[in-house]
Amino acid sequence: MKPFYRLPGSPGGIADALPTRLWLRREPRAPDAGPASRIAALALAGLLAGCAVGPDFVPPGAPVAPKYLESRNKAVDSSRQDYRDWWRAFHDPALDRLIEIAYQQNLTLLSAGTRVLQARAQLGVAIGELYPQQQQGLGLTTYNRPSHADAAANPQLQLNNFWQSQLGVRAAWELDFWGKFRRGVESADAAYLASIASYDEVLVTLLGDVARTYIGVRTLEKRIAIARANIVRQKEAVQVARDRFAGGASTKLDVYQAENVLGQTEASVPQLTQQLQQGLNALRVLLGLTPEPIESLLRGSTGKIPVAPPKIFVGIPADLLRRRPDVRAAELQAAAQSAQIGVAQAELYPALTLTGRIGGSASTINGAKLSSIFTPAGLAYSFGPSFQWNILNYGQITNNVRLQDATLQQYLVDYQNTVLKAQQDVENGISGYLQSRLATAALRRSVAAANGALGISLLEYQQGTRDFTSVLTSEQNLLQAQNDLAIAEGDIPLAVTAVYAALGGGWQIREGNDFVPPATNAEMRARTDWGDVLPPAGAPKPPPPALAAPTPGLPGPEDAGPTVRAPEF
Repeated sequence: MKPFYRLPGSPGGIADALPTRLWLRREPRAPDAGPASRIAALALAGLLAGCAVGPDFVPPGAPVAPKYLESRNKAVDSSRQDYRDWWRAFHDPALDRLIEIAYQQNLTLLSAGTRVLQARAQLGVAIGELYPQQQQGLGLTTYNRPSHADAAANPQLQLNNFWQSQLGVRAAWELDFWGKFRRGVESADAAYLASIASYDEVLVTLLGDVARTYIGVRTLEKRIAIARANIVRQKEAVQVARDRFAGGASTKLDVYQAENVLGQTEASVPQLTQQLQQGLNALRVLLGLTPEPIESLLRGSTGKIPVAPPKIFVGIPADLLRRRPDVRAAELQAAAQSAQIGVAQAELYPALTLTGRIGGSASTINGAKLSSIFTPAGLAYSFGPSFQWNILNYGQITNNVRLQDATLQQYLVDYQNTVLKAQQDVENGISGYLQSRLATAALRRSVAAANGALGISLLEYQQGTRDFTSVLTSEQNLLQAQNDLAIAEGDIPLAVTAVYAALGGGWQIREGNDFVPPATNAEMRARTDWGDVLPPAGAPKPPPPALAAPTPGLPGPEDAGPTVRAPEF
């Protein structure tokens, strides 16, 4: 079971306790009319609400394979999933620190959190549409005086100078017989849940980007160290060539060739250093930091590429439907669009509206006083139904329904395509993991052989039994083999990162946290009355429902609350 996302007024379902502390309770407040009034409003809305036209959303079929292609490999475990804190499999404290900072400070993630609040507020707007949509207060005071020409023609009009006042209220309530407003709530509800899934997708992407950037930084550090070690070795070869030239045992050609290779290797250091600095700059942006030293965050593992675990846990492809945020977001976007068909279709039917007016008027003519506006004699009221039916819409409404339906079909196809791409991402990651391990093993043998070849060729050159070309070739082969090995060693943890990001791992760390940090929460509450929609940072969390799971789950269409709810003031 997963925790609920039920919204206020949605008994037994989702959002009674969000795992993100964007919970939505309704606490007693001074201007609130109380529980009895809310219950009465819900009962009245339920009685006045008729059927809901348009299709009910049916989750689309998902094209999923029964298992991954490499599931039989001993390094791939498809019996279970284990990737909530997948980066900890590298046992790298520096990476753990970076992940935590990025989660707390990344601005792209914060932007996604504010979009959740936007969708939640939009849902409140849709809920309010179900209730009397128009309320207007009327007040008017006028002074009546005849013109000079009229007063001259009729002296009696000179006595008709008087004040007249009117005061009243008017309201109109379009009843939701055809479900236009309830479908609007349904659509906004799905859009709100989709924004949560989209937030989770941004979080998954962020964690993967931090890990990939960190692995790239460590790989570049090791490649720079390899280049510098080879520079020391090549300088020794240059010195040997110079000594042999000075002793007349060889020509200056050997010296020039040795210096040429040395210069190329020395030039690779600033090139690699530039790439390293670019990686660190990218890491700063992911951490939400300005250009500043971050060496303290990377201490302890300089030049050490994270070691990948001997086995990865991938589950089965069907798990992606429940665990990958972008798949859930695509499904929820389709659900939101499905409700829009009903909103558009309701325009084909007559709209019944209840209108009412109550007020009074009074004037100072014939000795009356303006205060008589508050007496029964001055009171006037009216009440009655009216309806509007756009019969001659020239196909506009019908074609809008068709437009919404075609858009839904697009979203359903997009959902299926998202499922296919999700499986592609996992397969690519698994393949990269397995093949990088094979490549790394082969390159380790290559480095060992290149080391041996360099030692023998240099010894033979010193003894005069081998020309310097073999030494240069051996130096270049060793540098290339070591560089390729470092890249391959980095490819393994990169592939692990790709696998777990493709599986949708890591979003679970948002459990118990707000979508926005405390400072942003305080800033927004100081600027606007957010009420219970955005509780103060650190406010006590409501107890979870009895069926809530200890770990959060991704929202889905089944998590939508009822379409008739109390207004959220």
